[in-house]
Amino acid sequence: MVEISRPRRGGAGSLLFLAAAFFLAQPCWTGKAAAAEALVAVAANFTDVANALKQQFAATSGHRLTVTIGSTAKLYAQITNGAPYDILLAADAEHPMLLEKSTYGVPGSRFTYAVGRLTLWSANEALIATDGAATLRAGAFRHLAIANPKLAPYGAAAKQTLEALGLWNAVQGRIVQGEDIGQVFSMVSTGNAELGFVALSYVVNPRNPRKGSRWDVPTELYQPIRQDAVLLAHGKDNPAATGFLAYLKTAETRRFIAKFGYGAD
Repeated sequence: MVEISRPRRGGAGSLLFLAAAFFLAQPCWTGKAAAAEALVAVAANFTDVANALKQQFAATSGHRLTVTIGSTAKLYAQITNGAPYDILLAADAEHPMLLEKSTYGVPGSRFTYAVGRLTLWSANEALIATDGAATLRAGAFRHLAIANPKLAPYGAAAKQTLEALGLWNAVQGRIVQGEDIGQVFSMVSTGNAELGFVALSYVVNPRNPRKGSRWDVPTELYQPIRQDAVLLAHGKDNPAATGFLAYLKTAETRRFIAKFGYGAD
């Protein structure tokens, strides 16, 4: 396999407009306290949604959030090596559970904020047929991009899918890896890989100008991608951190998250 890194996408663009329009139509979340700031570590697949939510949270609470993006495994390593994050929004349930069981996380604070969906996507509108498994078996591509299964939950889900389809060994020579799902999306959107397994949230994002073709992978082909949040010990007394976690649990916020390709817990 070849491991390739690509620049991450920046900003939230039209998501901010959609966030503002959505929340203006909802009852205002009132959890205001003295202004504080929290540092939030966020899995790459949730980048744009997190950036949109932090703007609305700041407007309704007065608190500020600084978002740091990365693969869940790398963010976990940073936390256990002393990085002063207040919250982790992971792409899996395992790492938040490990933190909650250690001195780095606050017991009882962990919950699922989103359930990720995997899709096989190509920027080429004609490449992926209704049956994506048939497209993979036909092999009319040079490169298939996936996130590193050892680092990224979406990469592990991609490997599980290929194994379930009996194709993992057959496509080994064509697989290119990104460190996280954002890099995989970049590879496919630029054409460096003809197709790849990405988070559905990236494809349905309003900022994605190339809808291309896709096959939403049946959920029975991979283990559920439960994305958990956890309050970290560094943020246990930080009202911006505790307030944002409460905000994530509100019905209107969960409806907003669902609009971008995530399932409910």
